[in-house]
Amino acid sequence: MTHKPDLRWQLLLAGIAAVLVALLLALSLWPSFSATLTADRTVPAVNNPNVTRVAGSGDSSALCLSPDEIAALVPQIGGVVREGMVGAPRYLNPLLSDGNPVDEALVNLLFDGLTRYDNDGRLVGALASGWEVSEDGLTVTFTLRQGLTWHDGEPLTAVDVAFTYGLIQSPDFPFALADKPLWDAVQINVLNDQAISFTLPTAYAPFLAATTRGILPAHLLSNISAAELPTLPFNVTPVGTGPFVVGNNWQQEGELFLLPNPLAWPVPPYLDGLVMRFLPDEAALLEAFAAGELEAVRRLSPTAAPDALILPEMRLYTTPRARYAQLLFNQTENGHPALRDREVRRALSQALDKQALLDISLNGQGIPFEGPYLPQSFAYSLNLPLNLAPNTAEAGQRLTTAGWSLAEGAGFRARGAQGEEGQEESLSLTLLAYDTPANRALVEQLTAQWAAVGVELFWSLTDDLPTFAASLRDRSFDVALVDITPAGDPDLYDFWSQEAILDGQNYAGWNRRRASEALEAARQVWNQDERRAYYEAFLTFFEEDRPAVTLFQYVDNYGIWAGVQGVDMGEVYQPRDRYAGFVNWFFASDDC
Repeated sequence: MTHKPDLRWQLLLAGIAAVLVALLLALSLWPSFSATLTADRTVPAVNNPNVTRVAGSGDSSALCLSPDEIAALVPQIGGVVREGMVGAPRYLNPLLSDGNPVDEALVNLLFDGLTRYDNDGRLVGALASGWEVSEDGLTVTFTLRQGLTWHDGEPLTAVDVAFTYGLIQSPDFPFALADKPLWDAVQINVLNDQAISFTLPTAYAPFLAATTRGILPAHLLSNISAAELPTLPFNVTPVGTGPFVVGNNWQQEGELFLLPNPLAWPVPPYLDGLVMRFLPDEAALLEAFAAGELEAVRRLSPTAAPDALILPEMRLYTTPRARYAQLLFNQTENGHPALRDREVRRALSQALDKQALLDISLNGQGIPFEGPYLPQSFAYSLNLPLNLAPNTAEAGQRLTTAGWSLAEGAGFRARGAQGEEGQEESLSLTLLAYDTPANRALVEQLTAQWAAVGVELFWSLTDDLPTFAASLRDRSFDVALVDITPAGDPDLYDFWSQEAILDGQNYAGWNRRRASEALEAARQVWNQDERRAYYEAFLTFFEEDRPAVTLFQYVDNYGIWAGVQGVDMGEVYQPRDRYAGFVNWFFASDDC
């Protein structure tokens, strides 16, 4: 299950004459927007020799250059990097991209919101230079940065912002956006070209997260209705403000050409741009790379990473992903009665060796941690909840103390004289999971690790997402394995409050009044440091009760051909982070 309820961009000004002259000289080297794309791995030349990637040509030594020689190269100007991704776009539109990973990734490269999240999980300005909250906490006023323009050169103003959010408010908006009910309750007021205010019915700090959504150009779309949005040619060849510009019609040409936006790069990149190619699955990605048809592959799964590593000239970069796996303990009347005992839940957590789970089921492709907040969230706490070290002896003792004993010669624990017939009750749990190869391998390991402390596990697997979601809502499980992609804002009221048991996604049925109060209070203060204090209180109660155990954070693997030089990839929190160093990418000649 994925909860989807996330823009790095840079604009530096040259202030002195020497820097301005250097910038003008650099701009004179920019490739035109009509750069030609080739079908093989021959890079279009702009004052540089062709660079041809030969399929299966071995490691980087095939470039006939040592690492020191590569470091000493004078980068050549020109060329495109062809990158493959699984799936295809539907709408290159920030109002229509939710739920399609390809759309979400590409939209992040093309559009900016008023705000974005930095690498510490804090909101900072993107199109906005800043914002202020009124004394009553109901009105938020944003000031736009000076000199903002669209990819087509037209100025961006507060009118564009009001137009975008006004489309969401429209009764005939055609998609069920998670934040539409929020926007429907907001009053939008354009103060001038550079300022816009939003008035809420009540103080609600998570509102700011909604302003990370990309803004649309009113000068191109103001004559259309919200209902017409999905039918527009704009969704194929959009105009945004992000670091890349759409250079072709991908539906006609079968691939998407992205050019660097000159205003986003203080110094022009060496490369002409990126070509995005869309393939049906990871096997096709790796096959295309091996055949010399791609220079890069995007977001390889843990199961595909070993196959990628053995490909000639493949360099693999691994980065944490904003997604984690968690086990929910059903504490309602539908769940096993043992799970209403916090000591049993703690014992089940302590019995798990998370690293072993990863090593065996996901080829070690993950990061063990304890949630419910990812480390990049400002609400994350290193010691709350505690990441219990695996200890089967202590876990077994906890279960015995809780009344679940392991009789001599018995395979699993039980407690005696339960029910009208006085029968023993066994510690046998049903685990619900979405049926994928990775999840099946993970469930097998969970079964073995809990069996080591005398807990029997039965499986309830389904490969139908609606059925899986219905089972969660009905609480037809004792333990549920879920994948969670959290929102940028740390508000978890809809997941762990008492109210969310009946009208939300508190599928574990965790009922702790003070935890709910902490989450509710955190919603009503705007200052992030003040909010963090409430989240620490919430985490204290989460640690005490252990309504769930987080297993690990997923990672993403990005592959790139060794012939692309200058690549230095850091952590990728949003798709554009992958290209933060794109300005330094270049091709080295293989003409030895």
